[in-house]
Amino acid sequence: MATADPAVLRSYYEYVDGEAYDDLFGLFAEDVVYHRPGQEPIEGTEAFERFYHEERPIEEGSHEVDALYADGDTAIARGRFTGVLDGEAVAFGFADVHRFDGEGLIAERRTYTDTGRV
Repeated sequence: MATADPAVLRSYYEYVDGEAYDDLFGLFAEDVVYHRPGQEPIEGTEAFERFYHEERPIEEGSHEVDALYADGDTAIARGRFTGVLDGEAVAFGFADVHRFDGEGLIAERRTYTDTGRV
């Protein structure tokens, strides 16, 4: 049975904020599916990596995680993001739901934000 690991989520935010993409991609399963508000899912490693390298509208910023919850194969992080989105300074709340596979990798990620532009 898959077990969610909150430490992996802490690493995720550290890696994404530091643009340590090689480390970041190592946290995810090859068949990852990433859901974002109002947009088509990103499916598979190739599309996921392309998103972070070429398509992500966030130019820079940092996540402040207020709470982490884990139960079974699912972990949820709640917090606040501040940074630059499409050339504009932003600050908004987020909740991310991550489902882990049997290898301890993130197989599915869902992002919920106070803005639909992520």
